[in-house]
Amino acid sequence: MAMESAHEAPGGSCAGSPTGFRRLTPGLLQADRIAGSFAGMPDGVTTHGQLLAAFKSAAPRLGLSPRMVHAVDWLFRFTQPQDWARGGRPIVWPSSSMQQESLGLSVTRAKAINRALIEAGLITMKDSPNGKRYGKRDHKGRIVEAYGFDLSPIAMRHGEFVRLAAEAKAERDELRRLRRRGTIARNGITQILETAAEYGFRGEEWMRLAGDTRDLTKALRRVERPAEMALGVETLERRQRSAREWLENLLAEVTSRASEHVNPDPLGAENGPHQYTYKPSENPKEDTVIAVEEGSSAGGEASASPPTPVRQEPPERGRVLKLHPEELVRLAPRLKPYLRRPDPTWPEIVDAADWLRHELDVSKPLWGEACVAMGREQAAVAIAVVSIKDPAHFRTTPGGYFHGMVAKAKAGELNLDRTLWGMRRAKEPQPPARQEEVSLRARPLQ
Repeated sequence: MAMESAHEAPGGSCAGSPTGFRRLTPGLLQADRIAGSFAGMPDGVTTHGQLLAAFKSAAPRLGLSPRMVHAVDWLFRFTQPQDWARGGRPIVWPSSSMQQESLGLSVTRAKAINRALIEAGLITMKDSPNGKRYGKRDHKGRIVEAYGFDLSPIAMRHGEFVRLAAEAKAERDELRRLRRRGTIARNGITQILETAAEYGFRGEEWMRLAGDTRDLTKALRRVERPAEMALGVETLERRQRSAREWLENLLAEVTSRASEHVNPDPLGAENGPHQYTYKPSENPKEDTVIAVEEGSSAGGEASASPPTPVRQEPPERGRVLKLHPEELVRLAPRLKPYLRRPDPTWPEIVDAADWLRHELDVSKPLWGEACVAMGREQAAVAIAVVSIKDPAHFRTTPGGYFHGMVAKAKAGELNLDRTLWGMRRAKEPQPPARQEEVSLRARPLQ
């Protein structure tokens, strides 16, 4: 019978009297049943290290403490490959004093850890007649006799551990996806709040949105269950959609009022970072003056000639890098939602690119650097280029890719002409194969 202490049980003890025998708990009985069916390592497992790895991966899902995992890891060190083979038995017999010293446990704590491992169905005990742990091996290292910790339940539960580890990984992946969605929603709300502040929109609703977003984001950092995380993320996304709709309505009112008053400088200082004005002039003459004063062929498209031009109009007026605004929109359709009409001017393209760069996680300071390094119109073209790239194309983020373009522009190494040529080629319809070519391909070789 199993024993807890080293003392012999006195013969003829009455039921209920202390004997020193190990208590037959449900956990011990279950572990004994599992161990009794041990017949070597499971199919597909070649080393006992795989068993330990599967156990460790499933430990968080099983709710095991780090001390229990460490204790099993330590016991595994005493096993040898032949112990796990068919006909063997993975029994180890480290002494109590060795276990206490190696794991840094007191006598009481070591016993508690051992009982917890048994109740968890991870090990069972094979006790000697005198309650001592010992064993011996033959000249080939095979166990001849052993009394101590029997680790065979871990081998028998390998399939369960693999399944639990897969469930835990799926849960972690889901949490990661939800946290990413939460970050996108939070950044979107921050973008909305920044835009509202730049336009001078004030009110208790904006303050409440900022406070609620901050509190909800803080609470989500402590959530570890996907269902709870999904509820919080959906709340953030719902508030982002409502706030964006609210902001769009306010901006529509601003645009409507702005159409009655001409903005003297819709693009800001020359070569300066673009600001959120979104109050373009409806006066075609003013657009023309701005285009001429830009001092390059990258001026804005004007709908009428200036009344008294100061200098010769560029030969390709209204084009940047031999590109019309309408063509850029066709090549980069993600600009379209931020434009008010299908035939935009370059100033409107710049405005749209400034909005699009938020969506691409391009910071405002970086956008300012791009406007200085390339000019506002070419910076808008660069944003358009980034917007059509497949997400898998980026090593880091779209913002990081744009940062590299700005660095090349500063070094004089950025060639947007070549990129635009590739974009045009990608949009061209592929001609169908000629009939004779199809016939030749289908004809067998003689």
